[in-house]
Amino acid sequence: MTHQPGHGPVQISQDDIQARIQELARKIEADYEGKTPHLICVLNGAFPFFADLCRAIERPITVDFLQASSYGNAQESSGEVKLVKDLQFPIQGRDVIIVEDIVDTGLTLKYLMGYLDGRHPASLRIASLLSKPSRRKAELTIDYLGFTIPNAYVYGFGLDRAQLDRNLPFITSEEPAGDEEE
Repeated sequence: MTHQPGHGPVQISQDDIQARIQELARKIEADYEGKTPHLICVLNGAFPFFADLCRAIERPITVDFLQASSYGNAQESSGEVKLVKDLQFPIQGRDVIIVEDIVDTGLTLKYLMGYLDGRHPASLRIASLLSKPSRRKAELTIDYLGFTIPNAYVYGFGLDRAQLDRNLPFITSEEPAGDEEE
């Protein structure tokens, strides 16, 4: 595992992320043959994954953005979900893929799935760069998953550390702090 100055060990390299995004794009293309999927980016964290995934899909797509918050500047979810930015375009009858950076407890995404399902899309699937199944409190099916990770605080490639480090091209984690447990 390599270290980057000022950051912990690289958990998932830029090359590994980009290779996985290509694989997910091919799967989406196959699943939506003859259709135009509508990808919805969950801001702020999913934007690099979303942008790279959109560019990798070699078929017509449409896009939109929404923003929900359950973290603020904290490292732990508050459990309360607040919709900060709603969709711009209707999704009724559309084949929707909600694109998320990480599924941790699943509570935010469960809320968003219910919210979007109420707008009557033709289909509703999930794409997530990362998943922490050990932390899951809500049952979800992630249709397009980048990587499963252990319960560790990670950042980079859209995931932040108090709004910093979203621009790192890789996923890293905090340096281990002795015997402390999260």
